[in-house]
Amino acid sequence: MQTHKAKRVAIIIEQVMQSRLTDAMEKAGVTGWTVLPVLGGSGDSGTWSREGQVSRGTGMVQVLCVIKPERLDGLLDAAFAVVERHIGIVTVSDCEVLRAERF
Repeated sequence: MQTHKAKRVAIIIEQVMQSRLTDAMEKAGVTGWTVLPVLGGSGDSGTWSREGQVSRGTGMVQVLCVIKPERLDGLLDAAFAVVERHIGIVTVSDCEVLRAERF
């Protein structure tokens, strides 16, 4: 089966910033993404856990998308405009997809 090169972008951001990020992604031409809850982690601010959190403002989510390589720079510019002033991590990796027309 033939595969096609793509980019997988994963962005971890505060949950309250999710809609701002996905709006920016749409404007950058991203047509699909998946949002996952982040249960806990550790970073510059120390260890944290979603357990016991009562507010949306203290949780984190991971927004995943797979895009064509030529759309990467526009997406990164849009994502960084949201992430740069907030807690967040952006990672990019190479991947391959079966149905390139969907990305």
